[in-house]
Amino acid sequence: MRGEVLHYDQEQGFGFITGADGKRYSFAREDLRREMALARGAEVEFQPNGDRASNIFSVRARVAGPAEGAAPTAAAATPPPGGAPVVPAHFGRNAENGTTQSTGLWSYFWRGLTTNYVNFSGRARRKEFWGFCLFWTIGLIVAIGVGLSVDLSRGDIDGGGDEPIVMLGLLGLYILLTILPWIALIVRRLHDLGLTGWLAILCFVPYLGGLATLVFALIPTQASDNKWGPVPAGVRF
Repeated sequence: MRGEVLHYDQEQGFGFITGADGKRYSFAREDLRREMALARGAEVEFQPNGDRASNIFSVRARVAGPAEGAAPTAAAATPPPGGAPVVPAHFGRNAENGTTQSTGLWSYFWRGLTTNYVNFSGRARRKEFWGFCLFWTIGLIVAIGVGLSVDLSRGDIDGGGDEPIVMLGLLGLYILLTILPWIALIVRRLHDLGLTGWLAILCFVPYLGGLATLVFALIPTQASDNKWGPVPAGVRF
């Protein structure tokens, strides 16, 4: 499979590749077909094995081999007859910097409930955290409002001392459905700071949890790649 290097730490000997299938694969130095320097954005071929990539080699190195000579390079540099330049395919963060990955608040929230629902790997910038927080709060208010409206229409809370059953049910269901995305988001936010995701436990400690969550949400993104991935798309330093 063809893919693109997201990150490779030459000294530590580990990195990440985004495949043409959109999935991210981890790899180590021993997974390389031969020792080579891999820069971010380099195209490679690899053999997927679960969430790990093996038998990795550089596509550029293969094309530039002595048996094939310089002809492919010249052909690649020649524009098509229509005059439009050839745009290389990107699978990783280079693609995210384009139009394939939106960095809007709603987009972050929607991805948090879909593709990142139980994604405990990678990194989440501050904007992603606060975007999810904003729309989650709006959803919470809507759930409470709808539940109260139904309870009032049924006469469940008209001074009779009855509990607002529908509101409590909707509230509980909403929290139950969104607790995993919240935990995954906090873990990715910690990764973005260069910290272990296990510190997310602090966010659920009584009295301390709210303060810990606020602190983790306000600290700026780590200004370099780390072992959890490259700097998130859209971050400016």
